[in-house]
Parts: sequence; structure tokens; C-alpha cells
Amino acid sequence: MRTGFTAGLLGGALSAALALSAGMAAAEPKYDQGASDTEIKVGQSVALSGPASVFGTYSHAWKAYFERLNDQGGINGRKVNLILLDNAYSPPKAIEATRKMVEEDGILAEVGTVGTVPNVATQKYLNGKGVPQLLISAGGSRFNDPENYPWTMSFYPPFEMEGAIYGAHVLQTNPDAKIAVLYQHDDYGKDYVKGLRAALGDKADEMIVAEASYQLTDPTVFSQITSLKQSGADTFMQFTTPKFAAQAIQRLDEIGWHPVHYVASPSTSIKAVLEPAGLDKSKDMMTATFVKEPSDPRWAGDADMKEYMALMKEYLPNENPGNSLAVSGYINAAMFEHVLREAGDNLTRENLMKVATSLDGVQVPMVVPGIKLRNDAKDFNAYKELQLRKFDGTSWVPQGELISDPTAAAMH
Repeated sequence: MRTGFTAGLLGGALSAALALSAGMAAAEPKYDQGASDTEIKVGQSVALSGPASVFGTYSHAWKAYFERLNDQGGINGRKVNLILLDNAYSPPKAIEATRKMVEEDGILAEVGTVGTVPNVATQKYLNGKGVPQLLISAGGSRFNDPENYPWTMSFYPPFEMEGAIYGAHVLQTNPDAKIAVLYQHDDYGKDYVKGLRAALGDKADEMIVAEASYQLTDPTVFSQITSLKQSGADTFMQFTTPKFAAQAIQRLDEIGWHPVHYVASPSTSIKAVLEPAGLDKSKDMMTATFVKEPSDPRWAGDADMKEYMALMKEYLPNENPGNSLAVSGYINAAMFEHVLREAGDNLTRENLMKVATSLDGVQVPMVVPGIKLRNDAKDFNAYKELQLRKFDGTSWVPQGELISDPTAAAMH
């Protein structure tokens, strides 16, 4: 009896020890390059110089967000180390910066890089290396291709969806409109045009009376604007980046052309675009966006806005908090914080992608209420709706309820 009892005790103790050992093994942190018990090292390239240098504000806000978080103890005891390199909005420089961050600096992921041009340049390289091109601030359709680019996830509303929303709005408000389009001659501009045409459907060729494009290396878009006016269009779609958006707004005023004016959301910053162009010249422009606008008085007492303003005051006192590019960087950083917290101690590249592409109704600070982020393994796009707004000379004023992609069923 005693022998059996002792054996039972030993067997029970052994089972308990094995179970404890298995539990401890399961709880062991998992790391890929760039992650450790004390640090999460990520990279981001941005146009600190060149034709899109206004985007620098976005990255400064992103970095400030994690500087504050690190000062508060980081995430699960780990500090987020952001390596920020200038890409001058140039494909060769973007590739050079990304290679350095991956191969020399040893980042876990490239996160939040803004702009179509640099992200197109590095997409194949990062996917070939199995390094997440995560939460990039670019809404091109090529960035939502899980089958061919499983390591690329966009965190910006699809440009096609935005273009389609403008097309649907024109059909609703002026079905006999004559539309002129100015677009950047790359994936960025072409996706907007594709969405616009999809929404207009069979009427696209009839309603679009003129199109003009420009290259990023062009000094101005003045000649394109003059040519588009001569088409007799009464509606103008401006699918441009900030520098050229400001030029176009000025040129319209100079030549006395006052069409119904829609502008792509990346070029709607009051500080970076509308003020340089002239607030009076920007009045009545339309856009579709997803952010809480700091200049909108209805958000003055909002908890998110107070938190954002506090960060800007303490960590970026020389930046204007009214700059929507800063808000966009803040939102992107907040999303990455969510991903890191959900990933916990499993800081592998595969798990980061899994967490980021299985969002289920996430509400991110400074995003308009009602816009809940959702995606899955077959559709990485997290934004499913936007809000139409009109500039009243001071701020962007909401126009109606949230709008979903009017062509989603037909296009996907």
C-alpha cells in the first residue's frame, strides 16, 4: 500500500511538473529580429526633403506618440525604438533606406511609411524578405493583395473607394455635370480615377470631359489647369499630393475658374495646403476623410482631442496641431500601439501581420466616431467608410452621414 501511495505521489508530482513546464514554455516570449525583452525596433522612411516634404509632420507626430509612450514605461516593459530615415519621395532613396533598416539596423518591421511612391518601391523587397510592410499610409489597390503581397498591409482608406464616393456624390447632386480631372501620373492618381469612373459607370465617358496628369518631377501644374478650364467643365476632381494641390487652388483663382471642387484627402491639410494656397481661395472645396479635424469646434471638449493636443503641446511644441498630417501620424501610431498590445509577448513578424489583419470593429483615437476598423485574411483594408466634408473658409464641415464604398459589390 505504502509503495503504491508513494508511486502515486511521485506520478502526480511528475505530472504537475510537466504541466507547469509546458505552461512556462507556452508563456515564453517569442521574438524575431528587432524584438527583445526590452525593445521593439521598427523603421519608417519619410519625405523629409523633396517634393513631398510636408509629409515630415506625419512622421514627427508618429515618433512623438511613442516617445510619450516610452516615457510612460513602454509596452509590456519594452520601449519602441523608431528608426526614421529620409526617402525624399524618391524610389531609389526609399529602397536604400529600407535596405539599411532591415539589413543593418535590424528592424522587426517597417511601419507607417507614408506615400504611394516609396511603398511601391520597397514592396517587393520587403515581401521577399518576409518583413512586414505594416500599416503603411497609402491607399493604393496594389497594397491590398494578400495572395501576392502577404507582408503588405495598408492603413489608409482605399483611393478607389474615395474616388468612387466623389463620383457617387456628383451623380446625386449634379447628374449632368461636366467633370475635369487632374491626377498624379502613378498608381496614386490612377486609383482615384479608377474609383471615380467605376461610380459614374456607363456615364463616365460622357461626364468626364477632360483629363490631365502630371509627374512628381514637374515644377508646376499651371498649364494643366489652364487646359482643363478650356474644356468647359463645371466640376473639378483634384487627385494630387500637397504641393500640387496648393498650386492648383491658386491657379484656379488666378484664371477665374470656379467649378465644384473635390480634392483628394491626402491634400487637405489646412496648415500645409490650404493656408499656403489661400483660405479664401479654398472655400467650398469638398473632400472625404476619416479624422477628427482639430479646427472643428465640435471636438473641442472631446477626450481624444484633449489627449492629442496635450501630446502636441509637450512633445511637438513647434508643430501646428491643426495640421491634419500630424493627426494622421498620430492615428497610425495609435493603431500600431493596438497591434503591439494585442501581440503581447509573441513579437514575431508573422504574429504582427496576423493581429493587424484580423481587426474586428476597432475604434482608434482621433478617428471619426462610427468608423470601426475591420479586415481579414482576404481583405486587408481596414477602412470601409468615410465622411464627406466641405471647407467653409475656416474648417472642414461634415456633410451628412458616413458613406461606404458605393461600388464595393461591383468592384470586389
